[in-house]
Amino acid sequence: MPTALVSLNIAAARPLTIDGREVMSGIVKRGVVGPLEVGAMGLAGDEQADLSVHGGLSKAVYAYPAEHYGFWKTVRAQAKVAAWDELLPPGSMGENLTLQGLLETGVWIGDVLRFADCELAVSEPRFPCFKFNAVMGFGQASKLMVANAWCGFYLAVRVPGTLCAGESFELVPGPREVGITELFRSRVSGGRR
Repeated sequence: MPTALVSLNIAAARPLTIDGREVMSGIVKRGVVGPLEVGAMGLAGDEQADLSVHGGLSKAVYAYPAEHYGFWKTVRAQAKVAAWDELLPPGSMGENLTLQGLLETGVWIGDVLRFADCELAVSEPRFPCFKFNAVMGFGQASKLMVANAWCGFYLAVRVPGTLCAGESFELVPGPREVGITELFRSRVSGGRR
């Protein structure tokens, strides 16, 4: 299956009410067509509210496989959060890049996603937080992400440039020593959350 950038997603940090308290978050992303500038700290117009866990040079861009969206629609319907056919648009996982044709099991630390005008290097898996449960609408969402290791992955900007929704990319293998799924599972089982 060819690899492609299905959706390019950004958000400004804004208040999100969780369990009766207001927290700042940039997790609710919306799709844009582009071209969109990609710099060392991420996509133009995108913000992260808590830089201790999201953002920075090594976590400038977050990617998530489009293939997992059917699962999330189904479990949200089963949890009676939403009807199965309710929209769950790209960006709903908080990702900047909704990718097709590249799952976590095929990604290793140091791999490079080479787009026409920029390069992004895989740096680490994403670990879900309480905000993910809130936007998904049920308290078990993070546990399901952990159980399936459907975490997506962070990217560092290796070559700045621009991105456009719909463009294809090439996966350039890195040293292939540690896989995203392997690292995610080891950190989760080691108590990091």
